Amino acid sequence: MKKIIKTNQAPAPIGPYNQAVLTGNMLFISGQIALNPKTGELETEELQKETIRVMENLKAILAEAGMDFENVIKTSIFISDMNNFAKINEIYANYFNAETAPARETVEVANLPKFVNVEISAIAVKE
Repeated sequence: MKKIIKTNQAPAPIGPYNQAVLTGNMLFISGQIALNPKTGELETEELQKETIRVMENLKAILAEAGMDFENVIKTSIFISDMNNFAKINEIYANYFNAETAPARETVEVANLPKFVNVEISAIAVKE
């Protein structure tokens, strides 16, 4: 049985998908980009701020499901330019405890939705 997780503190889906799906104790969060949920505008003028917006969107969805970044067991990071990895990773690291950080992969892709620089999805487990 699955439960759809929705919050107005993260961007509404722009297609036939949901922000997240909870099944059992596992939460699957759709890829988040730097859309500001209050204005609907992209925040892509500076890479660090863009990454913060992505992480804050993930944080809002986790909170709606009664979780936080400690519950995250896996992330997938998609970036448009691997040369941006260090800057993205610096912001990303602020949201996790190094000892309990999730598994992840980082992949450079040709394009992302709305031609953003970074998109991150996550899987979390509620104990």
